[in-house]
Amino acid sequence: MQIAQVRGTVTSTQKEGSLTGVKFLVVQLLDEQGEPIPGYEVAADTVGAGAAEWVLISRGSGARHIAGALEKPIDAAVVAIIDTVSLDNGLLYSKRQQYY
Repeated sequence: MQIAQVRGTVTSTQKEGSLTGVKFLVVQLLDEQGEPIPGYEVAADTVGAGAAEWVLISRGSGARHIAGALEKPIDAAVVAIIDTVSLDNGLLYSKRQQYY
């Protein structure tokens, strides 16, 4: 799994039938300091994540081990919304502090 930040959404009027009802998010991977890594990725949202939230994404075949996703052509999925990230040198991220 990797830490990423939600940057936006993808809307598609035409898609493979098994993807009907799947919400897609544009995410940007973050490095160990919480800084964005250049580039974006599209991930299926399985947890109801929102704009600017930090999330965990699963990539590759692991993304299809989510209930109901086995038969879907998904290779990246948001599997958790992050509340906090703590490292040896202290708190890197807190969802709660984002809103104060």
